[in-house]
Amino acid sequence: MVRRIDVTGAGGLRLAAWEFADPPKEDPQGGDLPGVLLLHGLMGRASHWASTARWLSERHRAVALDQRGHGQSGKPAEGEYTREAYVDDAAAALEQLGLAPAVVIGHAMGALTAWQLAAKRPELVRGLIICDMRASALGAASQREWENWFDAWPLPFATLADVRKWFGEDDPWVERRNAARGEFYAEVMHECPDGWRPVFSPEVMLRSREAWVYDAHWEELAQVRCPTLVVRGLDGELGRAESQEMVRVLPRGEYAEVADAGHLVHYDQPDAWRTAIEPFLDGLLDPRDPWDLDDAPGHAPEHPEGEE
Repeated sequence: MVRRIDVTGAGGLRLAAWEFADPPKEDPQGGDLPGVLLLHGLMGRASHWASTARWLSERHRAVALDQRGHGQSGKPAEGEYTREAYVDDAAAALEQLGLAPAVVIGHAMGALTAWQLAAKRPELVRGLIICDMRASALGAASQREWENWFDAWPLPFATLADVRKWFGEDDPWVERRNAARGEFYAEVMHECPDGWRPVFSPEVMLRSREAWVYDAHWEELAQVRCPTLVVRGLDGELGRAESQEMVRVLPRGEYAEVADAGHLVHYDQPDAWRTAIEPFLDGLLDPRDPWDLDDAPGHAPEHPEGEE
């Protein structure tokens, strides 16, 4: 079962949140189930979390948010797409839905929103999972690459099958056939009079990503006080060296990786993704906190040598 709940975000923007319960369950200890907020990445939407949210709903109240400019949330043409707006939207969702203090799970852009939220409003976040998002600035060349990539999209697509084939096989950014990637992009298309087009504006996406193209976000990462798991796909965009440095910077950081996964870790390998994050979530459900800030590690755990 999935139900939509509208939330009022920053500046009064209407946001669509989606609560998953399959089937609805109650906390065996009584009271409310612990909350989880799921934040998708750039160009994503809440439905990309469906598989994760359904198994989470066995023990949590799991809600996925369509972030501003995405999915079925508001897309003001002249609206604010700043980091502050995205973070304030997430805070509003937690408060209005009564989820806090929640575990916040973010992929890519959603992960950056999650750790900025945890740094800014620590009372709202009791645990954090960062999936395949870098803390370093990407550089201006990355923005130009994305501009050229958007220009290469053969819009409009005649059918959803064409969407799946282009993003899964024909896109020059695809190194090998990836059916999951094709399905991922099929979910963010809608039918228009002339064919299938994205539900988002490419211009808005470029504007949104400027914050991590030109700016690094290590300082906010170091301010996150709650237990945090950094997850990377071995073929994703977050390299091993940077991921380990992120764990070192985090006061309560842990590390996990998913083999045979690219950037879309939770979508590429849903079973391995669950295996990677479930022990961390189980630890947060344990009433005994295994972490003590006075004894929190100041460095990343030992990992195999090598960099990417």
